[in-house]
Amino acid sequence: MGKIHKRRNRKITENTEIPVSFWERLSLIVGPANLDQIKVTFKTKPSTFRVNTIKARKEDVVKELADLGFKFQEVSWCLGSYILENKTKREMVDLPMYQEGKIYMQSLASMVPPLMLDPKAGEMLLDLTAAPGSKTSQMAAMMTQKGTLIANDNSKIRFFKLKHNMELLGVVNDAKADWHFELRQEDGCDLCGDYLNTFDKILVDAPCSAEARFLEDDPKTFSYWGEKKVKEMAMKQRKLLFSAWYALKPGGTLVYSTCTFSPEENEVQISRLLNRFPDEARIEDISGVLPGLKHFSGLKSWKERTFHPDITKALRIFPTNEIEGFFVAKIKKSEKS
Repeated sequence: MGKIHKRRNRKITENTEIPVSFWERLSLIVGPANLDQIKVTFKTKPSTFRVNTIKARKEDVVKELADLGFKFQEVSWCLGSYILENKTKREMVDLPMYQEGKIYMQSLASMVPPLMLDPKAGEMLLDLTAAPGSKTSQMAAMMTQKGTLIANDNSKIRFFKLKHNMELLGVVNDAKADWHFELRQEDGCDLCGDYLNTFDKILVDAPCSAEARFLEDDPKTFSYWGEKKVKEMAMKQRKLLFSAWYALKPGGTLVYSTCTFSPEENEVQISRLLNRFPDEARIEDISGVLPGLKHFSGLKSWKERTFHPDITKALRIFPTNEIEGFFVAKIKKSEKS
């Protein structure tokens, strides 16, 4: 058995094309009519960035970039974020304003979960799997650095990247009396166990099989993929999601998101939570929150499994040449929980 396992791993590693089995699964998920339109999006996306309003004013950044010859288009559903139309990512990263943390390179898809969670000043938030900190810094800015935000990541390497980014972007700021920001490197389930019924809002941007980030010309992005990987990630997600639910206070809001297509990592997880807590968990309709963002509803079923009837309120972002596919669901916890 050991030899067979090694051969199978070697075969996956040597894939130079996205596996046929992946396309077959994707066709079942998005429908044959959408498959060809989606297949052409598995390419490198244009560089996108967000003005870090913790350190700079949007108007000042826009003027300075324009004076330097940068051309960009503002994203209609996420003001203060832009698609770079000329120059390169390297040229932007070399700018003093980037090195000072006034702008941050961030994919459009990763901007969606914080917008759905909608954090407010004075609230207590948890970003359970935070590295490298894109969404953490976005939420800190949305809170105007008032309230409490705990950012956690269990990976030592990713944690140090998170710490660096939070310092660069000014999220770490002990001088603000009404702002408490804390970095944690712990198992997410253990951390939640220490904060039962505590947080106003929690973001679970779960580790996943990252199918929406496959690039057809980069085998490293899909060489590990297989249904075994999907199942492995689904087990981790289930533990994180349920742990986060227990850490959410009555009346609180949880957003769950992934950058993958697999229903096992998306609808299965949310449907299980809704079925487990029928009197406590209510999924919210977020289809109209970001006008202009193309999407379709959560799947009603997958293979032999039928999901909770409200799962259609979850959102699947339709991948384009500018944005990766993404899954996001917003769940409210009853005040009487």
